[in-house]
Amino acid sequence: MGIPVKLEVFEGPLDLLLHLIEKNKVDIYDIPIVLITEQYIDYVSQMDARDMDVMSEFLVMAATLVRIKSKMLLPPEEEEEDEPEDPRQELVERILEYKMYKYASFELKDRQVDAGRMLFKEATIPDEIRDFKEEVKIEDLLSEVTLAKLQGIFNSVMKKQVDKIDPIRSKFGEIEKEEISLEDHIVFLEQYAREHKTFSFRKLLEHGRGKTYVIVTFLGILEMMKMGKLSIVQENIFDDIHITCLEESA
Repeated sequence: MGIPVKLEVFEGPLDLLLHLIEKNKVDIYDIPIVLITEQYIDYVSQMDARDMDVMSEFLVMAATLVRIKSKMLLPPEEEEEDEPEDPRQELVERILEYKMYKYASFELKDRQVDAGRMLFKEATIPDEIRDFKEEVKIEDLLSEVTLAKLQGIFNSVMKKQVDKIDPIRSKFGEIEKEEISLEDHIVFLEQYAREHKTFSFRKLLEHGRGKTYVIVTFLGILEMMKMGKLSIVQENIFDDIHITCLEESA
């Protein structure tokens, strides 16, 4: 007599696949299709086959996994010039979409549970109390108010407004974002190099300002040196960098 095994109930084939991926702790973008297919078919073989509508969905997914597995085992066609498409791509997209909706349903369920714990009490205040308004006599309210007291209150309010102003940062100007395109700057550097032939890096930096300009200029010089358009010489550490154009003027 065999030992009875109780299987987990899954909402569908994608739910089972997601469970196997998380159980095996594998990258969802790089599914080991052979391992997952074997575990999937092993589970399906133990399912209750009485509900054929549900069973057919799992069998269709099993056939899809076998088809993907066979595609990955076959060598790629030599006629294809571009990189061959991963047979798992469509399946991965379906699993990711299912995972997004599944976890969104968990969030909605938690909100529903939290909302069920909230209780509201209807207003039971008598009309006589709800409509009650205390009478205020302006003469009694302002009986002790003088111009000196009003001036003191005004000075206190204005002092609080002054205290809110940072004496240092309030003097800062607006910070503007520097936008320098590396491609456009390389065009400028090529033209500058052809015109000056030999020049110093420090002299080149005089044509702009800011850290962004220095960084983009340095990257542009390195890129042009890699392309064989410039040669760079620095005799000692922290000395100025001397740059020479290796291209003839147009």
